[in-house]
Amino acid sequence: MAEETTPTRGNLMQISKTLELSNQGYSLMDRKRVILVNEIMSLVDEANEVQKKIDETFREAYAALERANIESGIHYVQEIAATVPVERSIRMKVRSIMGTEIPLVEFDRQKTKPAYAFYSTSSSLDEARIAFEKVKELTIKLSVIENSAYRLANNIKKTQKRANALENISIPKLKSAKKSIENALEEKEREEFTRLKVVKENIKD
Repeated sequence: MAEETTPTRGNLMQISKTLELSNQGYSLMDRKRVILVNEIMSLVDEANEVQKKIDETFREAYAALERANIESGIHYVQEIAATVPVERSIRMKVRSIMGTEIPLVEFDRQKTKPAYAFYSTSSSLDEARIAFEKVKELTIKLSVIENSAYRLANNIKKTQKRANALENISIPKLKSAKKSIENALEEKEREEFTRLKVVKENIKD
């Protein structure tokens, strides 16, 4: 609000209303920031947990794959790997958290039957296949978590910027303008009171 605002009752009411709305807006943004920060902290903890599971499952998968290579031969395992179908069931959706669109990934979790004969392979190949399928699911889950955290972080940054603008710029200016008008109106009332007093004294004389 400009400092040169005409000191009238109407302008004082307008500034007071704008100041009240600005304070409410700051309070809402601050609560929004707290909610988003709590959400992103829970995502960070979840991401760390999923990453540990991925690392552990990868180790199990490669250990089983190494055993399968030894037992069945690398070339035969490579031929079998070439028959694994490409994942085409992934579908993207979104949900909203305080105005932030969070991605949701859906895919068919039905276990596909292996494209190889059991009699010609070892159990280690089955273990490797199952472990890598688990890695796929965990990787999809981790990608959703990390993408969500990234979007929430951007929203937190924007919310904090707006809250800072209200707290450090808009609200102080409005308070200053309100105080200036109040002082001017009080001064005007004193002048009016003095003028009326002089008039009354002149009338008595």
